[in-house]
Amino acid sequence: MQNYDITITDSAQNYLADLLEKQAVEGISVRIFITQPGTPYAETCLAYCRPDEVQESDEVMPLEQFKVYLEPHSLRYLEEAVVDYAADKMGGQLTIKAPNAKVPKVSPDSPIEDQINYVLYNDINPGLASHGGEVSLIEVVTEEQGSIAVLKFGGGCQGCSAVDMTLKDGVEATLVERVAGLVGVRDVTDHTVTDNAYYQ
Repeated sequence: MQNYDITITDSAQNYLADLLEKQAVEGISVRIFITQPGTPYAETCLAYCRPDEVQESDEVMPLEQFKVYLEPHSLRYLEEAVVDYAADKMGGQLTIKAPNAKVPKVSPDSPIEDQINYVLYNDINPGLASHGGEVSLIEVVTEEQGSIAVLKFGGGCQGCSAVDMTLKDGVEATLVERVAGLVGVRDVTDHTVTDNAYYQ
C-alpha cells in the first residue's frame, strides 16, 4: 500500500463516515482533489464519490471506515495536507489545509514549470501585489540557447509604463538566477490596454 503524505484525523474520519452512512448510495466514498493546482487560484476540494465516479487512474487511500480517492495530478499538491474536524457549539467544522496546493514543494529535479511558478508565487508576486499587479506563467518554450518563460502580466502591471524595467531587472533576473536552464523571459501581455495600469 502506498503511503500518502495526507493526514485525515480520527475526528474527520468519524465525521465523514457518519455523513457517508446517511447517503442512500451503496459503496459511496470520498474524493479529494485540487482545482487549478499550482496556481494562486488553487482550491482543495473534498466531495462524495459514488462507485460509478471512480476513475481508473485514481489513487486509493484505504481508511478503516471508507476509501479516499485521490486524483493523480493533485497528489504532489496534496503533500502535507491535513483534513480535520473540530466540534463546536454550532455543530462543528471540517477543514482542509493543503500548504502545497498553490505551489508544490520544488527541488532541482522538479519540472521547470513548477520551479518557475514557485519563484513567481513566493518571491515575485508578493512584490508586484503592492502595485496591484501579478505575473503568471503561460508556457515554457525551448530555443537554441535554452528555456524561455513566457509570462503574462495582469492587474496594475498591464499597460504599466514601468513593466519593461520590472520584467528585465526584477522578474527575469530573479528567475534566471533561481531556475537552472532558464535563459530568459518573454512578455505576452498587451500593454496598449492601460485602464488599470499602476503607472500610465
